[in-house]
Amino acid sequence: MRRGTMTGLPKASPRPSARRLLPARAFLALLAILPGCSTVSNVGDTLLGSGGPAAGQPGYVSGFLGGVAADEPRAVLAGREVLSAGGTAADAAVAVGLSLAVTLPSRAGLGGGGACIAYSPDSKSPNHGVPEAVMFTPRAPAAAGPNADRPAAVPMMARGLYLLQARYGNRPFETLVSPAEQMARFGVPASRALIKDLALVSGPLLADPGARAIFSSDGVPLTEGQMLRQPDLGSTLAQIRTIGVGDMYQGVLARRIEQASAVIGGPIQLSDLRSALPKLAPLLVRTLGNDNVGFLPPPADGGLAAAAAFDVLANNPNDLSTAAARSLAVVARYRAGGVTPEAVLAARDLPAAGATSFPASTSFVTMDRAGNAVACALTLDNLFGTGRIMPGLGFLAAASPAAVPPPLLSAGLVWNDNIKAFRAAAAGSGQAGAPMAVAVALINTLKTKRPMSVPVPDPGRANVIACGRYLPGENSECGWANDPRESGLAMGAN
Repeated sequence: MRRGTMTGLPKASPRPSARRLLPARAFLALLAILPGCSTVSNVGDTLLGSGGPAAGQPGYVSGFLGGVAADEPRAVLAGREVLSAGGTAADAAVAVGLSLAVTLPSRAGLGGGGACIAYSPDSKSPNHGVPEAVMFTPRAPAAAGPNADRPAAVPMMARGLYLLQARYGNRPFETLVSPAEQMARFGVPASRALIKDLALVSGPLLADPGARAIFSSDGVPLTEGQMLRQPDLGSTLAQIRTIGVGDMYQGVLARRIEQASAVIGGPIQLSDLRSALPKLAPLLVRTLGNDNVGFLPPPADGGLAAAAAFDVLANNPNDLSTAAARSLAVVARYRAGGVTPEAVLAARDLPAAGATSFPASTSFVTMDRAGNAVACALTLDNLFGTGRIMPGLGFLAAASPAAVPPPLLSAGLVWNDNIKAFRAAAAGSGQAGAPMAVAVALINTLKTKRPMSVPVPDPGRANVIACGRYLPGENSECGWANDPRESGLAMGAN
């Protein structure tokens, strides 16, 4: 066990001589001939110090850490630091998600939401070693009102990530907010991923004064490497860190959101915030060989589409066109209403889906050294949400799902229930291609025992983590990959 070195000795104290240390060393030598080697190690660390970082500090975990893969590099680095400090996959996921709200605010933010799959192989875990979904998809306010010229969604991300970490994390939540807060307050170089998104919508986006102040320099859109500073967002994150997530839903921050949302034409009432609670849900589960494959359930119905595609590919891995058509047909039928997820997955001869434009999203996956894993998809229900910054709060309002079709939030996870072990996780983005990204990534990973051995079909993009021989088990067979066509990062240590 690692412990910090002894500190706080008076400056005037002389360095202990070899003669003065002899009694302690003799005591340890005596313990060494007795049963219980761990006792010797613990006592030795206590008396002499291990010289390594303490728990909660980067470097506390050496050797195999696990891994992180996401669509923006600095968010990945934040997650890896948490793993290095001894945090779980859920702790790392919170750091990644909040960091994406700063470094990739075109697709993730405090004003939006998402959905995650969480898994722990420990039989003492909250869900007894079975993965579950943490659902915090953006929702529409109860009543938009006459002044809603650009209706905003009720913010869900903060509460969703808090629930995930409360069930599966081990670090203080406030320490996981700090990396994002510092990046927002002091600025980060604008990433390639953000600049690509900004180029698509810079005209209408910069019409908003708040967005123009953040995403431009003297009215000219930022370019890659220019500093992205968000001091108001930094202050909001600081308030969440010091007062707690609850303040955003029933405290001072909640009242400020109510006031700010009215100013930008997307009114959100205090009652909407108070009732905005994330939920836990069972996965949509398929089987392949000895493994279970679970997908996000509705309202994250990109998971439903991924399950439909997976069913096709499990029988014929090369039939990509049929799998893609089936995935979209299943979603179209489910959204038409009057059918359960299980019923629509079992239905045959579904009519082809019509042309539909789905909003943007982003995804990431995390895994720690114990085989705990998280796969998440996040969204603002539109690229840059409503395109309007909450005045004084520094984050974009997400588009209300009452005004735009929901995105296809897609993620899946593979585990073996008999040996209680993790095998693979994938999360996807790419609008209509997100479900296929997850299904194809998992099929290929199960076939090759490698994460994303080939790129997933366009327009889908994926982040993948896989352990060929399961985890807990042989960690040398674990790997991580982000989509090679994008500007993200996959990183860990083994």
